[in-house]
This record gives sequence, structure tokens and C-alpha cells, in this order.
Amino acid sequence: MIDIKLIRSDPEKIKAGAKKRNYDADAIVDGILKIDTRRREATAQVEAMRAEQNAAGKKIPQIKRAGGDASALMARMKTLSGRIKEGQAGLAELEKKQKELLLSLPNMPDSDVPAGGKENNQPLRYFGEKPKFEGFTPKDHVALCENLHLIDYPRGAKLAGAGSWIYCGMGARLEWALLNFFIEEHLRDGYELVLPPHMLNYECGYTSGQFPKFLDEVYWIQNPTGADRKFLLPTAETALVSLHRDEILSADELPKKYIAYTPCYRREAGSYRSEERGMIRGHQFNKVEMVQYTKPEDSDRAFDELVGKAERLVRELGLHYRLSRLAAGDCSFSMARTYDIEVWIPSMGIYKEVSSASNARDYQARRGNIRYRAEDGRPRYVHTLNASGLATSRVFPAIVEQCQNADGSVTVPEVLRKYVGTDVLRP
Repeated sequence: MIDIKLIRSDPEKIKAGAKKRNYDADAIVDGILKIDTRRREATAQVEAMRAEQNAAGKKIPQIKRAGGDASALMARMKTLSGRIKEGQAGLAELEKKQKELLLSLPNMPDSDVPAGGKENNQPLRYFGEKPKFEGFTPKDHVALCENLHLIDYPRGAKLAGAGSWIYCGMGARLEWALLNFFIEEHLRDGYELVLPPHMLNYECGYTSGQFPKFLDEVYWIQNPTGADRKFLLPTAETALVSLHRDEILSADELPKKYIAYTPCYRREAGSYRSEERGMIRGHQFNKVEMVQYTKPEDSDRAFDELVGKAERLVRELGLHYRLSRLAAGDCSFSMARTYDIEVWIPSMGIYKEVSSASNARDYQARRGNIRYRAEDGRPRYVHTLNASGLATSRVFPAIVEQCQNADGSVTVPEVLRKYVGTDVLRP
């Protein structure tokens, strides 16, 4: 949520930031300011009536003790009490309308984030060279996974429909090896491991910025015996950024650094394109997520750390990738900036994102009322950041395709061999 003080002081800046995202917020900002003026006037009126009520409350006993007649003043107070209730009800309605408008504003993109949609994303650097396959025609990951009995696509679809698969045999071991490798690396770097619930309450989606705007983009679960309704987390970030909701942390607790392993559950709209078959896009996939809570002055450094950590994981796997800065319109609703780490998928001839590192600044913290006690003793909002570290459903195909051999085998990245138990996956 954007600070109302910033909207008051520089509404044109807010409008311009939204336009960078290809989002027209002019009417929203103007509406917020109109309601804000009325709300502040209504607040002043209610406070003035309360002050009069408090003064009369002290004066009436004095009049009675002096033997005077306080009936007129008491009648005035009865009328005033009714007006205060009406004023409070009107004020509550204004606050509700203002909050609804505030929630419909996306985060302000950072000044160096390019305007426009994904067509304006900026590749920043590349690691390694695209793999060259000498003397043989490379296969795609679907064929490789089927030939090596790593993934069972038909039975996955039989159990759960399109966009589902089953890891089997050495494929299950390779998947688990990736997760083990990621977690060990993060623990070595001082992150705390968290295993959160997969079914979350509305407040988690609200704090992360998913709700109310994207309410229909998650899987909802209704308790058949009660009114309890929860949703399946689309990413562990949704849980981790609510860990300290409605808390005031001490300054020396920051930064807070968490990792979580969870499956991620996504409602993917539309039909699956032929180039996205296999594991490239699915309704459930595994991911290790990193989240940090920091002081505002430390969040840029934390962002660089998260990007560097995600890149390091892909480098240690020996995969060719690129790092891209996303344009404002391609950043998610809650984020001020995002860098994507994208691996090369040879059969598709394109790069696919395996990690998004993002800085929400204080946008999520304002929604979740997450603060810390600053040196001056005043509570201030933290900054929240997140990055995938990593999602496996595209790392797995990238490994299989980039590391394939002429005989149909796949060389296991060196850092995974102790988990997988072999150097090469063979037909």
C-alpha cells in the first residue's frame, strides 16, 4: 500500500509511476485525494464535537453541585451524542472507500526501472555460452525425461489433469537433490529454514498484495462443515511476508532472513501452448523461497544479495543463463523492482525464468502493519524482499537439455552427484 502522505504531497508522481506500468491511476489518485479531504474535515468535526462533549461532561456535575439547572446542557449533550455517532459512521464509510482505492494502486516502480511491458525488459548480463551439441541432434526435455524414466507425464495427467506430472525413479532423486542443494546453500549463508502451512488465510494474501485485486487467481478451499475458507499458497513468499504481521520488531533483529520449501499451487489461465508442454508451466511445482525483512536503508544491499545468491545457484549447476531487469509493467503488483534469472532451454530457443528477485520496499509492510523500533524510539515500516532460490520446474528441464549427451544420457551437475548417487543418468 502506498503512503497516503506521499499521495498528498506528490500525486503526479504516483500517476506517473502507474503509467510506467501501463496502468492508468489518474482517477484513482484523484478519488483518493477527494475522499481524503472529506475524511480529514469529518475527522476534525467529530473531534470538535468530542471536545465539546468532554468539556460538558466536566461542567454538568459542577452546575449540579452549585444547585443550578443543567437540563439544557444535558439535552444538548444528548443531541451531540447522536451527531457524533452519525459522524463516526460517515467517517468509517469514508475510510473504507479510501482504503479500497488505496488497495487498487500498484507499488511505485523504482526510478531506474524501465517503463512499459515485458518487451522493454533489459538483459543485464549472461553467464557461460549456449551449449553446442556436436555430432547429434539434441532432444527436448519431454523426450529425454520419458526415455530416462525421470518423469511420467501420462499418469500425472491421469491423476490431476493437464499441467501435472509425476517424478519417478532417478527423476525423483534429481528433483530432491536440487531441493537439498538449494537448502544447504541457504543454511550455509545464515538463513532460517521455515516450513509454513500450505493453506493460508485471507490476511496472508492481503499482506502480500495478492488480494483483493487477484482474488480469483488462487485455488480456494472451503471447509464443508463451517465458514472457514483458505487458499493454497501460490508461493512461500505469501506465507513468509506475513510471519511478522502486526508486530513491531526491534532494530537489532533486522535483517530477518528466511527460506522455505513448499510446493506452489498456481491457477494457470488458458490452454497450454505446445512449447510449454512438459514441466515449463504447471499447476504445482516445487520451490525454495528466500525472504528478507530489512531496515529501509539496507534494502538495496539486501536486494543485491538475493540476486547474487540466486545467480550463484544457477552458476554452480553449470547452466547457461541471463539476468534481466524487468520493465515496470512486467513487475508484479506489489514490487518496486524485479530482476529475473532466466535459464536457456535449447529445444525452445528461449530463456525461461527460474528466479525472480524483488523489492517491495514498504508496500507489503504497510498492508501487514509490520514495523521495527527505530533508534529514535519511533516505529517505522520495514522493507520486504523475496527471491526464488530456486524453482525447480524449469531448472530440471534446463539441466536435462543442456547436459544431454549423444547416447541419450544426461550428465548430472557435479554439485548434485552426492545426492543423486551417480554421475550420469542413462537410458
